[in-house]
Order: sequence, then structure tokens, then C-alpha cells
Amino acid sequence: MLQAIHGDPLMRVSAAMPDDVIVLHDALEQLRAHKKGEPLTLFLKNCGTALRFLQVHLAQCYPGEPITLTGDSRLMERDGKPTSQTHSALLMHGVEVEDNSPYVEMTRRVIASYPNVTLEADWSAAAFWYEYVAIHGGEAIVPSGKELFLEGLREDSLQGDRIVVDIYAKYFGVETTFTAEGAILQAKPVLQGNCPTAQRSYSAAVSIDFSHCPDLYPAVALTCEKLSIELHATGTERLRYKESDRLEAVRLHEVRNDHRIAMALMAADFINIQSLPAEKQNELQTIVAKSYPEFVQQITTQLPAKHGKDTATRRQRDGNDTVTVAEGKPWTISHITPIRGVNDDNLGKKHALSKLIHAATSDYLWLHDDDIVLPPASNSPQGDLTAGLLILPLKMESEHAKPSLLERLQIAEYAAIQELTMRSAKRGHAVMCSGANLIVRREVWLACESELHPEIPSGDDMFLLEAVKKAGYKICVIDEPDYTAIVRPQTTWRAFWHQRMRWAGKAPHYTDRDILRCGALVVAANMLQLLCPAIILIKFPIEYSLIKKREPRTPWYVALLLEIVYPIYILIAFFGGLFKRDW
Repeated sequence: MLQAIHGDPLMRVSAAMPDDVIVLHDALEQLRAHKKGEPLTLFLKNCGTALRFLQVHLAQCYPGEPITLTGDSRLMERDGKPTSQTHSALLMHGVEVEDNSPYVEMTRRVIASYPNVTLEADWSAAAFWYEYVAIHGGEAIVPSGKELFLEGLREDSLQGDRIVVDIYAKYFGVETTFTAEGAILQAKPVLQGNCPTAQRSYSAAVSIDFSHCPDLYPAVALTCEKLSIELHATGTERLRYKESDRLEAVRLHEVRNDHRIAMALMAADFINIQSLPAEKQNELQTIVAKSYPEFVQQITTQLPAKHGKDTATRRQRDGNDTVTVAEGKPWTISHITPIRGVNDDNLGKKHALSKLIHAATSDYLWLHDDDIVLPPASNSPQGDLTAGLLILPLKMESEHAKPSLLERLQIAEYAAIQELTMRSAKRGHAVMCSGANLIVRREVWLACESELHPEIPSGDDMFLLEAVKKAGYKICVIDEPDYTAIVRPQTTWRAFWHQRMRWAGKAPHYTDRDILRCGALVVAANMLQLLCPAIILIKFPIEYSLIKKREPRTPWYVALLLEIVYPIYILIAFFGGLFKRDW
């Protein structure tokens, strides 16, 4: 907000940041591009923080402009009463207010130190780890001497939710030790003689005023429920008007599209995310991303050594496989599957993939499309995991007992493509890969993310391949039946052409020499066949041998028909892809 008010460049955002930050940033960017007098609608999802700051910003800097703030239905139900965020926004615009609450005092400090302010971690988000330690600490942390480190939290913080330290120390036996880097949480054991025990005793009832820390209520309330402590809560009136009616949502254990309710339920084990189908897991990830994108992955693996980051110690947990690479260091692998329409925020697969990978904590990520049949083996492959990228095999199969001619032609074509993919990669000149079945080292993907062309709706895999090669990372192949995923052919000509032209549309953006040479050779050979049909006598035996390697049962006449029509198909797909832009 201060950058926008002062006319400075706005900080860069990424999918790993909370939705509140991303939504506010995008709205401010749109306002900078706004022409006076033109109508503008800013969609704020369910981000109340962005709404309150923008209400003041528009009144102060864009008076009378036809600008509309809108969002999800729940956002539109919020009451319009001023909050500490409203007062903070007024202070940023030079309007003095009579409010000495911690949030407003923190804003005054930020304004005074701008632009040299140092951002600190969020105590509201830390509350769910206090909840986790209070509930699980006796059984999971004390006996084995484990500690939980939250990076970036300050002992002298002015955030109102800093009081979570005192609440959990007083009522739930969670000790906090501060260092220069952050806070260390540990469940306090009860001494019986000279021996510490994991069995802790608590008060039968506690009374807490949440007037200045309402965001702590879900974590504290569910902590009390789990530990059989009666909670007398006051100052909770405004909780009914948050992202959900939080009083009701906590009582019924319902997520209700509310990030804090979702995290509180997961920390207390009222939601076991690993037992949910992939679609529900991704839905929860999308909800939690509003304030803490990495929480789901961290609570799933129970490795929260860094607040918002991966742990220093990696173990085998449900949903992750642990492998040992050449130098003997253990690495973890997680499966990543962007679910269409659930976790893409209507921004497409690349956005969804980025969000999931930023939230992941494993060293290696096994990428899949959501419409494939997963390989039989879901455990870690016995490949060279010192590589940055591992290409895994795919096989196209029809769902029908008797595939149509269109399906049979696609199956034959895909077999040739797969054989070419594997052979070229094994020889050190990879020209193709597919995000439907691919393993990538997380740090490699993050290093290459800026090269993935977010403006192009396709090609997250091929642009990744290019970037990995350009950066000099090792690329390997695991060509084994147990690690072969099944993809389905298109069942209509309309869908077929739409897919192929989308694939071809990214071709002009390729820069890798191997990919360009391969593409030029394919196009040249097929154009030559159109000019001199006799060339087919040379081409057909070569390409049929590629098909037979992957699909031995392919009839010669199907392969021959594919050979005959392929030059025309190449022309339509290539030139159609160059000119079509609406996908």
C-alpha cells in the first residue's frame, strides 16, 4: 500500500504468497493502469484485508471514479464497520486516527521506517503450530526431543496475535524460546520426581478475551476441545462476520471456505488431509492459500521446522517416498496433480502448478495430469536421482474395446512420439517430455520458473525441458513398464484439432537447438513427401519401426494411413497453432 501511495514500484509477488497479498497487489497494478473516467471492476475474491485497504485508497486517491469493488458472495456479506485495518489505511494516507491498538501502532512504525521496513512473520499463522504442539507435543515432540522452529517471529512484535505465546504458555504448556532468527516451540513436560513425562495436566476451564486477537479463536477453541478444557470466550462478536461465521464453523467442524477454520481443523486432526481424495486435498490447498500457502504440505508431512519453508530433517511419511541417492543423502518425493477447475483460480494449469510446487516441501516432485491413469508403481523409481529432471514413459490407450479410427491413429502417432522422446533423451539430446508423467527436483523447477512463459497456456513441460537444458542440469530417463502412465486419445475431431493446434502454438517460442532441429526435420520430411510422394517408401519403414517398438500390435495399414495423412495434419496443426490465440 505504501509503495502504491508513494508511486514506487510494487514488490514482486509469487504464487507462494498469501492470496491477500496477491489480490491487493493485482488490484493496485490495475489501478495504476486505469484511465480517468473509465469504468473498472476489481474482483477481490474473499479477501477482506484487500477490501478494507482499497476502500480507503479509492476514497483518498480516486474520488468520484467509476471503480467497483466486488468479490465472492461471502465478501459481499461483510459488514461495513471500520476496523483497525481501516484505521491503518487512513494513517497511510496521512489521516490521523484515535486508535492505539497493536495493529495500528504497528502501522505507525511501518510508516515511520518506510522504505527500510523489515517484514516479520505472521503471528496469526503461527497460532496453528502452537495448536499443533499443544495437542501433539506430549506424544510427538517431548519424548524424542524434537523442537518446532518458526522463522521470522519476533519477541518484541507489536502484532496483537503475539499474545498467542502467553496464552499457550499459561494454559496449554507450550514454551517459546526466541532466537535472532525466530521462535522455538516445545511442549513443556510435567516432572514426576526427576523424570519428565509426556502426560500433562491442564485446568478444567479457561477464560480468554479475544477482543484484540479474534483470529486466534479457531486455534484456541479446538485446542481446548481436543484437551477436554472448557473455554469461556468473550470478545468474539465479530467472528460471525469473517470469511465464515467462525463461531458456528468451529462448533460444527466445517471448513466453509475459511482459511483459518481449515488450518485449525487440520492442526487438531479433525481433518486428515491424507485420507481425502486428490480433488478435496487441492480444494483445501486453495482455501488455505489465502494466508499460508505452504501449510497443507507442512501439516501433511508433519515436518514444520521452518515457518513457511521446508524442514531441515526429512523423514518418510504417508504420501511421501524416501529414497537414497548416490551420495547417501535421503530425499523425499511427492506426487503433484493440478486438478482442473479446483486449484487454478481460473488462471489455468501453469498457475495451479506453480501454487502447488511452491507449497510442496519434498525435494523431488512427481508431476501428473489429472486425466491420466497413474503408473502401477507409485513408489520412488530406482533411477538417478542426482538428476534435475527425470523423463518417465507414457502409453496411449483407448477406453473403448474397439477404438475408433481417430483413436487408433492417435495411438500409433503417440507411440512414435514416445519412442523418439526416450531415444533422444537417452542419447543426451532430449527434445520432448510430458508433464503427465515427469519427475523434477523442486529447486530446479523453482530456478527455471521464470522461463516457463506464463503468458502461453500450454508448454509447462517443454519450456521446463528447455530451461533445464539451458541451465545445465542433468536429464535422465526411467523407461520401465511399472512407471508408465496411461493417457487417453481425443474422441472427437474437434477436440483433436484443438489439442494439436494448442501444442503447435508454442513452437515459435522454442529456443533449444535440439528441439528446433528435430521440429525442422519433421516438417521438412513431411513437406518433401507432399512434393515427392515416393519419399514415403523411405519414411514409412523408419517410422513404422518406431511405432512397433512401443505398440507392437499396431497393424501396418493403420501406420500407413497415418503416414499418408501426416503431412496434411502437420500443415493444419502447425499453421493453425501459429494463428490461433484463444484457448
